[in-house]
Formats: sequence, structure tokens, C-alpha cells
Amino acid sequence: MKMQDKIAIVTGSAAGIGKEIAITYAREGAKVVIADMNKDAAEATAQELRGTGARAMSVAMDVTSEDQVNAGVAEVVTAWGGVDVLVSNAGIQIVHPLEEFTLAEWKKMLAIHLDGAFLTTKACLPHMYASGRGGSVIFMGSVHSKEASMLKAPYVTAKHGLIGLAKVIAKEGARHGVRANVICPGFVRTALVEKQIPEQAKTLGISEAEVIKNVMLKETVDGEFTTVQDVAEVALLFASFPSNALTGQSLVVSHGWFMQ
Repeated sequence: MKMQDKIAIVTGSAAGIGKEIAITYAREGAKVVIADMNKDAAEATAQELRGTGARAMSVAMDVTSEDQVNAGVAEVVTAWGGVDVLVSNAGIQIVHPLEEFTLAEWKKMLAIHLDGAFLTTKACLPHMYASGRGGSVIFMGSVHSKEASMLKAPYVTAKHGLIGLAKVIAKEGARHGVRANVICPGFVRTALVEKQIPEQAKTLGISEAEVIKNVMLKETVDGEFTTVQDVAEVALLFASFPSNALTGQSLVVSHGWFMQ
């Protein structure tokens, strides 16, 4: 097993991409922490995993709250003795033309995506450093960490910022054996993306089918959505890679939407 006995915190993992990453890590022998602001949903996912024989616990965590983040990480360390892997995955989406965004919406988007990555990393790094085992910090970026789309100014800004943050962590963490990398998925048909389809159709004045074909999947090589399983396999690669040879990097998983 690629992650035997590794302790992995995955934020925003009660559902969607985060849940699939947790399932994949558990399958590979990890002790998985379902960290989500919805504690009931997090515990339901943890129970589901425990029902398969996996080791899983849940913690309540609003990633924009330093107190909640610190308390959640402390709970994990008390229960299991440390942290080996952090996947900062919690996120939301709000779509408007730039001039229609309120400052509150802008700040909310940056707080969840960028402040959340900072706060969770800040809380986990001392435990990774102290363990002597190293560790892996993984940020859930996006093709929008590389590219831009209309209607997503704060999201694109935050996702670009994650790459810079990961590079700094990679340099600072290297002597402790801590790696930092960013996964950059294309459109994955989760609840987050499903919500965007009618919103973009309304804003752009086109049908929902046209949003999917001509906006979301237009630049892919095969007109296919990326799957949660695709993203989870990359998360497994980053978490289980054995050396600092793979750090400070960003990997695009998008059916060729963005090629680098």
C-alpha cells in the first residue's frame, strides 16, 4: 500500500473531489481525516469509510477560521499523533462579471481558497517538521491556476495564488522533507460545477447545453469532463512520492484543456 499508516487531512472532503481523495487514500492504507465545515456530513463520510474497514475520523473545520483550523489539527494530532499529508481542497464558486462582484464576495472567495490554504498549512507544518518523516502539502488548484475564464475574477486570482504559495512551501519545507504541489483539474462534474451551469447560461444568454459544450469543454481534446477519480489519482501520486524530486510543481488534469 502506497500510504500505509500515513495520517492525511483532507479539507472539504464530505463530498465531491475531497471525498474521492479520502476514499483513495484510505484504500492505500492511510488514516484519513474528513475535515469539513459541515460536521454532520463529515462524520457521515467518515462512518462510510469506517464501514469498509478504513481508519477515518471527522473534524469540523471552517478553513477561514484560524481557531477552527488550529483546533481541528490539534484534535487529529491528539488522536493519531501527527500529520503526514494535507490536502487543502475546500472551495466554492461565485460567477459574475467583474463589475458586479461585491467586495464581500471577492474577500469570501480569497478567504476560502487562499487564506484556507495558508491557515491549514501553517497549522500542519510544525507537526510535519517535528515528526522527522517529512510530509506532503497538496493544494487543489484548477486549470484556472494557469488560465483565465470570464466571470471568475476572484476564483482565478486565488487559484493562481496557490501556485506561488506552494513554491514557497516547497523551498522552506525541503530541508524537513516536506513537499508542496498543486493539482489543477479541468471541469469536474461535482455539485460545485453543476451549480455554475445554469448561472453561466443566464449570464451569457445561452443554453445550459451550450455552456457545457462551448464554454466548459470547448478546449478539451475529447469533450469529456475530468472525473473525481482522475483527480484522486494525482493526489495519490503527490502524497506518496518518495522524494523532493517532485515538489513545487503543478499538474494539470483536464483532458488537454490546458497544455504546458
